[in-house]
Amino acid sequence: MTSETDRALQEIVDAVRSVSEPEIEGIVDELLAARRIACYAGGREGLVMRGLVMRLFHAGLDVHYVGDMTTPAVGPGDLVVLSCGPGRISMVEALAGVAKRDGARLLYLTAQPQNPPAELADSVVRVTAQTMADDRESAAALPMGSAYEIALFVLVDLITNGVRRRRAESVEELRSRHTNLE
Repeated sequence: MTSETDRALQEIVDAVRSVSEPEIEGIVDELLAARRIACYAGGREGLVMRGLVMRLFHAGLDVHYVGDMTTPAVGPGDLVVLSCGPGRISMVEALAGVAKRDGARLLYLTAQPQNPPAELADSVVRVTAQTMADDRESAAALPMGSAYEIALFVLVDLITNGVRRRRAESVEELRSRHTNLE
């Protein structure tokens, strides 16, 4: 019998591995092709997406978190990155609609690609993990959408590594963009 810790770690490993290296490279392609990038997710996923914004900023991209006062309007040439593990969250659906209406590309990360707003996305990446959409009567070690959220955090850094590698930027260059106001 494995420990709860072993089960939890395995759930995270399985979720991270569910996104292939070619899919990660596809995300990197989308990010590097964008004029500017706007990211959003709700709840704990939103914390992870803020981490993505921070790392992509460190990597030298023009990136913003939806809802911040400095987030510009999006349009053609821009990319909106949304994450919604369970899908069917009204704020995410609304933002997807605005992105498409105004000509931005939409990259959507989810565990439930059959749920809206996946059908609006130019690119959908499925992270295979439990979320609140499928957690009832679950034997999973991690509750609700925790495996999705934690896997997403790991994937954010793998994506950032790909951006940095393609831009031929050193860790020192990333660090040079890190705040000194801490």
